[in-house]
Formats: sequence, C-alpha cells, structure tokens
Amino acid sequence: MNKGRRDEISRARGMIEEAKAILETAQQEEQEYFDNMPENMQGSDKGQRAEEAAGQLEEAINALDEVISNCEDAIQ
Repeated sequence: MNKGRRDEISRARGMIEEAKAILETAQQEEQEYFDNMPENMQGSDKGQRAEEAAGQLEEAINALDEVISNCEDAIQ
C-alpha cells in the first residue's frame, strides 16, 4: 500500500476514533440517566427505552473498535 492510501486510512481512523469518543460520552450519559431513575421508573417504557439506547450505543462502540482495528491492520 502506498503512503497516500495509508495516510487517508489513518485520517479516516482518526475520524472514527472521534465518533467513538462522542458515542462513549452519549452511552455513559444514557446509562447514568437509567441508573439514576427510581426503580419503578426503570421498569417503565421510558426506562426500558433508556436502557435499550445505552445497550445499542455500547454495541456501536464495540463495532467501531473493530473498524479501528481493521484500519490499523490494513496500514501495517
């Protein structure tokens, strides 16, 4: 792989890492929101939606970890 493509992949990886950081903040905030709800609210529709959103964000973060790893592997 030539230097130009490696540089472009590295630039893309940086953008993905930035997106991951944003999602991590959102996931932590959503999880804290759920955790701080009274127990009777955690079982409500609102609580279930918050818990589901936190879980979905966690999955997105994990997927981005794999993408970052694949980018690193590609430029080595």
